[in-house]
Amino acid sequence: MIIRIMGEGQFEVPDAGVDELNQLDTLLEAAIAADDEPAFRAALASLLDRARELGVRLADDVLVPSEAVLPAADIDLAQIHELLGDQGLIPG
Repeated sequence: MIIRIMGEGQFEVPDAGVDELNQLDTLLEAAIAADDEPAFRAALASLLDRARELGVRLADDVLVPSEAVLPAADIDLAQIHELLGDQGLIPG
């Protein structure tokens, strides 16, 4: 799966890591739904960190369609509400 982290670039994450990212996405969704800023910050940091750990960063001159787009680490709750769809950030 190709994941773009806004402001950072694209990462190729093996299929074996997608379930773990979906679990972290579920925690993020719960924090957003609860408007819990501390939980939101922690869940977003965990999701981004794990996507970076699992993925291999693609070169900046390589552009392929992204299957998921993750927000930048400095996004706020109001902005994330606009990005979050019915299925969360990581398609399952």
